[in-house]
Amino acid sequence: MGMLPITIRKRTINEPDVAFIQAVVSEHWQKGRTQISEILCRKWNWRQPNGNLKDMACREVLLTLSRKGLISLPPRIHSANNEKRNRSITLVQTDKTPLHGKPSQFSPVQLRPVRNTSFEPLYNSLIQQHHYLGYRQIVGNHLKYVAFIGKQPVACLGWGSAAWSVKSRESFIEWDKQTKGNNLHLVVNNTRFLILPWINIKFLASKILALNARRISED
Repeated sequence: MGMLPITIRKRTINEPDVAFIQAVVSEHWQKGRTQISEILCRKWNWRQPNGNLKDMACREVLLTLSRKGLISLPPRIHSANNEKRNRSITLVQTDKTPLHGKPSQFSPVQLRPVRNTSFEPLYNSLIQQHHYLGYRQIVGNHLKYVAFIGKQPVACLGWGSAAWSVKSRESFIEWDKQTKGNNLHLVVNNTRFLILPWINIKFLASKILALNARRISED
């Protein structure tokens, strides 16, 4: 194994690690790659700062080692194309009553996290229909929010994990490699921000961003 050690997603893999990984894969072969990745994360206690498993990073480790011929993986259960990302979006009917005016004319804005709730299809549908980029399933850790005035949705926001390497970002905030490694989990990427086209309320975008900024770390 002359190509070892190898570092993948900041984890250095040596020859004993390869043997351990293959043993875990072989033991849980019938469970498929996703569960194997989760099991391996737990055995390594490989977690994000928020306590969640580093499942996507672990999958990259497994795929890289497999492509280099260092381990064998079970066949994919699903196609390599993520079905969830590429499926058609179910359009959800919603209240499209135009709202125009000043914030004082309306009830307070309520911002709801909607991922894995009954409101998630509403978010997906509104983004698909009214955002110029359309809907695209976010890869990795992400959050989705819908803002309401009363029971009427008025805006959608999507957030995802920050990209590992963005040269202009590192240069602008003067991060060296160690500082980035320590702090990148504190950075998020705003993937979507949509004020619905029939909504015209002064300062609404700023209000929603302020509400989101106050709660996103906790979420």
